[in-house]
Amino acid sequence: MAMKPAINFMGIRNIAFAVTLLLTVISLGSLVFKGLNFGLDFTGGTLIELNYAKPIDPAEVREKLRATGYGDAQVQSFGATTDILVRLAGDDPMLGNKIAQALESQGGDNQLTINRVEFVGPAVGEELRDQGGLGMLLAMAGVMLYVAFRFQWKFGAGAIVALFHDVFITLGVFSFFQIPFDLSVLAAVLAIIGYSLNDTIVVFDRIRENFRLLRKADLIENINISTTQTLLRTLATSISTLLAVAALMFFGGENLWGFSLALFIGVTAGTYSSVYIASVILVWLDLTRDDLIPPVEADAVDDRP
Repeated sequence: MAMKPAINFMGIRNIAFAVTLLLTVISLGSLVFKGLNFGLDFTGGTLIELNYAKPIDPAEVREKLRATGYGDAQVQSFGATTDILVRLAGDDPMLGNKIAQALESQGGDNQLTINRVEFVGPAVGEELRDQGGLGMLLAMAGVMLYVAFRFQWKFGAGAIVALFHDVFITLGVFSFFQIPFDLSVLAAVLAIIGYSLNDTIVVFDRIRENFRLLRKADLIENINISTTQTLLRTLATSISTLLAVAALMFFGGENLWGFSLALFIGVTAGTYSSVYIASVILVWLDLTRDDLIPPVEADAVDDRP
């Protein structure tokens, strides 16, 4: 059976590397000089739970708060359509009453009551930030450990570089545009780590298999053929995931926007890096068929008398 013609993915690898290098430098520069815009989950603040007599749209509450000078408040639905959560920086014990008075001053017949007011101090926020960063590092260390046992070290190096690229690009976008970085975004970054590795391993498995099947093909040809063979699977997975994430971005509300944006960036970067970073690393390291042959152990010499 004739093999389908392969797409020459590696033909533009130098251009792809230049684009990758530019985006990575911008991301790292932004992370160093601007940093992340940590949300109240990490910096501390006041949480106020409000209960309305009638269902209310969080956007309406947000507009009322903006009109009374609390435009930086984060507003989201909580459970029923009559329950609203307001997050706001500050440690004023009377902040809950001030928020209620500000909303009541806007008029309307939808009566509200304060269910609870909680303050998250900077120490707690700092602990969450440290634990979140530690969780991300542990996840990446686990990936490195898995790849070290699952593949030859050159495959592992490609997967790890692609993984770091996806995380840094996602964090760089949030840093460059100063998009709030909260616990939900951190959860998305952890999900990106798993997604990126899965996409890369699918391509790597096919490359390793084709080293046995295509004995006359060199490394570049092998990568092009393997990537072409897995292209439909990759596109089907990525596009279906992006459609679901896009639906969250547009219809999930403000509280899910950062989470879905991080996933959208990470999935896009992961699809790109599985070809133009992970596979290119194999070219740079000059992967050969001999690298996949397990070393022959010398027979033990019986020196007993």
